[in-house]
Amino acid sequence: MLTAIIPKIPMRNRALTYTYYVEKLGFKYIGSDDFDQYLIVEKDGLQIHFFEFKTLDPKENYGQIYIRTKDVDKLYQDFLQNKVEIHPNGHLANKPWGQREFALLDPDNNLLTFGQDKS
Repeated sequence: MLTAIIPKIPMRNRALTYTYYVEKLGFKYIGSDDFDQYLIVEKDGLQIHFFEFKTLDPKENYGQIYIRTKDVDKLYQDFLQNKVEIHPNGHLANKPWGQREFALLDPDNNLLTFGQDKS
């Protein structure tokens, strides 16, 4: 039956998206050389797929992914050391719903939230 869920989110510029996810966030490029309008990255066994949407207005993009992690504090520190910009309202914090989490906005305004269960 079901084995994984793989988000597909929009990107305007493949090179910019590649640079952000691979060089800034530490994902590994895993494919789509034959199709310039698509990009696949992976980190710790989790994939994110991107489809080209050249006319996307980032201010109207509501793409969101929630990614669970086993060590949200270390991931947060790793991103800070790599000069990754944290969402202004998304700094690392314990949330009332039992998660410790933080959030980023990618170059296309897709919201990435990283969280760890604190219960």
